[in-house]
Amino acid sequence: MSDVNFNRDAIKAFRFVRREFDAETGVARLVYAFDDGPELVETVTIPGAPFALDKTRRTAVDAALTLLHLIAGVSYYKAAVPKDIQVDYATLDRDTAALLVEIYRHGLGEFAYRNGLNLDNHIRFPHADAAVADAPTVGLKRHALTAIGGGKDSLVSIEALRGVDVAQTVTWIGGSQLIRACAERTGLPTLNIQRQLAPELFEYNRQGAWNGHIPVTAINSAIMVLAALLVDADQVVFSNERSASYGSLIEGTGEVNHQWSKGWAFERDFGEYVEQRIAKDLHYYSLLRPMSELAVARQFTKTTHYDAHFSSCNRNFHILGERPVNRWCGVCPKCHFVFLALAPFMPKPRLVGIFGRNLLDEESQVPGFDALLEFRDHKPFECVGEGRESRAAMAALAARPEWQEDVVVRRFTREVAPQLETSDLSIDALMVIDDEHRIPSDLWERLRAHFAA
Repeated sequence: MSDVNFNRDAIKAFRFVRREFDAETGVARLVYAFDDGPELVETVTIPGAPFALDKTRRTAVDAALTLLHLIAGVSYYKAAVPKDIQVDYATLDRDTAALLVEIYRHGLGEFAYRNGLNLDNHIRFPHADAAVADAPTVGLKRHALTAIGGGKDSLVSIEALRGVDVAQTVTWIGGSQLIRACAERTGLPTLNIQRQLAPELFEYNRQGAWNGHIPVTAINSAIMVLAALLVDADQVVFSNERSASYGSLIEGTGEVNHQWSKGWAFERDFGEYVEQRIAKDLHYYSLLRPMSELAVARQFTKTTHYDAHFSSCNRNFHILGERPVNRWCGVCPKCHFVFLALAPFMPKPRLVGIFGRNLLDEESQVPGFDALLEFRDHKPFECVGEGRESRAAMAALAARPEWQEDVVVRRFTREVAPQLETSDLSIDALMVIDDEHRIPSDLWERLRAHFAA
């Protein structure tokens, strides 16, 4: 690997070389290259092979494989962000190119901001005006592949689907033992998909490649669409709430959304594309889209079944670097936000027991909570709720005797609250269920009753 030479500034083109799927082994090979350099080969392995594919299903699988290849390329493209993008094996239509530009441009928004890059009008996928066939109806079985990430949100979705008798397989990508333990705790069938990045990418990073945040949810969504076609499931279910659509407001830059591919714009456009171009009867949606983070947190507190198993701390899921000894590091924005979001709805001893400490009674945590409140700082580049949710949660705690003497809460009452409009601090206003979602209508009627119970 050390003989690989990578000079990001000399690179002219990024190439989508080819993609292959072996139904006998369940292995997809996604091949990329910069200029005429070495091939970068990523593999995705779907358990359950061999897969029997009739002509209709094979057509859908080919389309899903192509979409996955094109979206997963963002992991490699970002290393040099050349202007020239080439698809060696296909001519893209206008709609496909437009979807990819949207995913790359917005999904790399934080990456571009942190690296001081301007990608506006920089990313262009070649395309031609051509007739495109409608997606086939594959005849998929009524079954959900439900993504699990080890945190509270996916567990709320899993229990909601269970509560309305939707058959589901709990699905995750990668080798996280924490996610595996959570998945097994559900007692439901599981599917663990493996994704192996091209090893050259890590060497490129050592040699000065551009690096940073990518739209992982977009990639995982495309992987699960392919998997659904193979294992015979008509729904791919994620757990992104409406708060994910709101980014961090940066002075002089505008909005930068760390979790853009968890937001409504991506869900809407990707989901429509899947039904129009891949399989008419394959539905992609987020079960929690109509809800705020606080509403999801309230749902989570209704069961203690996962208290000792779940974790939303992202330090557990880094590819490289240290991980917390316990399930919660206690100092990252995710730990701060989940603690704050659960606090209004959960008895204090239970919450402190989950985290092993009271984060709101530590002076050192003040700057972290200030960022969540958008007080003297912008919302962190993390998958956390809106500033107004954090402010409403903190205001609720400030009114409760068991919390109001804790260091962070007391300081909020003294310094932050006097500068806020009290009308904006209502938790009840944030519990309203929204109508903007892709949940199938028959399922939504039952789910709405479940969430209201």
